Formats: sequence, C-alpha cells, structure tokens
Amino acid sequence: MQTVRSKDGTQIAYDKVGQGPALILVGGAFSYRKFTSMVKLASLLSEHFTVYYYDRRGRGDSGDNLPYAIEREIEDLEAMIQEAGGSAQVWGLSSGAVLALHAAASGVNITKLALHEPPFVVDSADRLPPQDLRQHVTTLIADNRRAEAIKYFMTKGMGAPSFVVGMMRLMPSVWSNLMAVAHTLPYDAALLDGYINGKPLPVDQWGTVQMPTLVLEGTESPASLRHAAQALTKVLPNAQLSSKKGLGHTKQINAAVFAAELTTFFKGPSRQNTSS
Repeated sequence: MQTVRSKDGTQIAYDKVGQGPALILVGGAFSYRKFTSMVKLASLLSEHFTVYYYDRRGRGDSGDNLPYAIEREIEDLEAMIQEAGGSAQVWGLSSGAVLALHAAASGVNITKLALHEPPFVVDSADRLPPQDLRQHVTTLIADNRRAEAIKYFMTKGMGAPSFVVGMMRLMPSVWSNLMAVAHTLPYDAALLDGYINGKPLPVDQWGTVQMPTLVLEGTESPASLRHAAQALTKVLPNAQLSSKKGLGHTKQINAAVFAAELTTFFKGPSRQNTSS
C-alpha cells in the first residue's frame, strides 16, 4: 500500500502494479481497492500498463474529511494522476465513471477515458429511482442504520431485487465488506443527483471532455443502463460505444472481458462506435 495526499489533506491509499503508460481505476459504489474483481482486473492490465487502483475517500485505508463534496473526490483523482506522473488514462466503474466524467470535464489531465455504465436514468419509461435518494440515504447513515441504507440503495436506487440483499446478508464476509463502506453511499448518491430523473442528458455539459472516450455497456445489462450508455456516447464530443456480452453491471465484473476491451482501447487509436 502507498498513499498520496489530496488537496484538502486527506490521505488516499492506493496500490500500483505493472509497467507502461499510467492507468487509474476508479471504483463504484461499494467498491474498494482490495475488491477481488478490482485486484484481478489490475493484475491483467498490468501486462501493458502501470495500473493505479485506489480507495476512494472514506473507504478501505483512505481517510476522509467532512462535509463531502464532489469537488473533493475530483481532487483525489487529480492527486492520483499527479502521483502517476501528471497525466493518465482513466477507467471508471458505475458511479466511479460519473466521478471520472466530472473530473475530465473540470480539466483534470486525463489522456483517454473509459466509462463503464454510468447509472444515469435518461428515459422516463425506465425504472426511476426515488428523487430523494441522496437525502434518504444520507438520513439513514446519519442515524447509523447502515443495513437499511444498503438495502435502500441497492433496491430503490439501483433496482436490485430484495432477495439479492437477503442472500448477501447470509454471506458474512460479503456483508461485512458492504457494511464497512456503507457510510460512503451518500457520496455515490451525490454523484447521481440530477441524472436519475428520466430526462435526456444535457447536451452541452461535457463539451470540454475532448479526449478519446470509450463507453462500455453489457448486452445483458438492464435497459436503463444501456439507454444511459448510448445517450452518453451521443453527447460526448469524442466518444465510442462498445456493447458486448460480459460487460454487464454485476457485483463481480468479468475481469478478463474488461481487460481485453480496455487494453485494445487504451493501446490503440480512436475508433468509431462498435457493437458486437
């Protein structure tokens, strides 16, 4: 484990493997750097890149400073990029993709960007999360009702069936890991605030995201995630869409499929939208 200090003084913990161009992995809700799939993905990518994967603030071995603000998380990613040499390629998972997108729009030195199914809801016909998702999750965490926050975020926020949460509670190691990072769910909800109302994405908001961008979607993913990935590809200035089986939005990502797709994108030139 190594650490870097963010702009507000927060210590951010990370691991580093491999050699080659810098590539930073940004986890989503419930993710942390020791998450099995993240470690496996980093290992596979290390054949071609120097891979940095870190604990977002409040998770794992990273520190935290309240109150939370998206700008602080952007500064955390910027600190990681500075640690990697001042510029880097970045892959973001779910809410981590939203964070990476905001960072790119703010001028952080990202040379290439890969975004895996940012959980926007852009079609009013899709399932809509509660509009007070952020407020309600924040209240549950403030009341130290972590288990309820996990269930609410997964079922009402992300649309997971209730039985999935019940099954997770029967697996002590899995549930303890979820409970350990539950207090950061308001952070993920903040990143989604304003983008889960079933309305089209703003056309001009990410005009500064000029770097080559790959948006990933799994053909097995829920319709709302696929609609969001497709819509985001259209509004970004230099984006391409990769739609493939195995790129789905699951708790255990298919590291081998992701590694192959990301290696092709990050090592190669820009290309036109693809679907297979």
